[in-house]
Amino acid sequence: MTHTPQPGSLAAQVLEAEREPFRGSKQTTLRGLIADGIFSKNPVFVLALSLCPAVAVTSEVTTALAMGLAVVFVLTFSNLCTSLLRRFIHPKVRLPAYIAIIATLVTMTQLLMSAYFPDLYQALGVYLALVVVFAIILARAEVFASKNSPLPAAVDGFGMGLGFLLALVVTAAVRELFGVGRLAGYPVFGADYPPILMIVLAPGGFITIGLLIALFRVVGQWRERRRAGPTTDVPAPAATGEVSHA
Repeated sequence: MTHTPQPGSLAAQVLEAEREPFRGSKQTTLRGLIADGIFSKNPVFVLALSLCPAVAVTSEVTTALAMGLAVVFVLTFSNLCTSLLRRFIHPKVRLPAYIAIIATLVTMTQLLMSAYFPDLYQALGVYLALVVVFAIILARAEVFASKNSPLPAAVDGFGMGLGFLLALVVTAAVRELFGVGRLAGYPVFGADYPPILMIVLAPGGFITIGLLIALFRVVGQWRERRRAGPTTDVPAPAATGEVSHA
């Protein structure tokens, strides 16, 4: 005996997601939305968004991790709130409404971080407040969350935030490791390692992100070729009446 999920329930939303693409996306599954955020639509390595904050907070892994987690939280819940309120927001004031939602979540993040992690809050500085105007957050609210139900909207925000988090952590790990010989504050190469200050400074940050973008693109092309599989050339059939001289 099969059980039919109630309309609007979590199970019904999942089943609907498996049948047709989401509005504003070619994906048909929730897993595909997360894969999009990490790989094909990575905010830093593919879309090249929010590069200045990414450079500013990636000199150390701890600050990059804190900023990434803050963006994951804001993106997930801003998409969720936007989807829940999409039928009540007038189209002419949708952008101010999105900014109000995002600003509320960023303020909550600032208060929590200043109360429980004051050192990280001081290290992030003004860049934590700038999360309000991150292009990726406004873009996902406008392109995806405002057109889909709450569950896929939240999953899309989580996937995009996770992609941003991974990009920051990878960039910070490269800069901190080769810049000062440490990883998350712990020495790796020993006390005799000569620091490469160029990597720690802002120009080195942009160069590092550029090289990682190139590497990410090469890996993405390799994944596409592997997914497509080997191509075999089928010989054309001989023309009618052709005489073989073998």
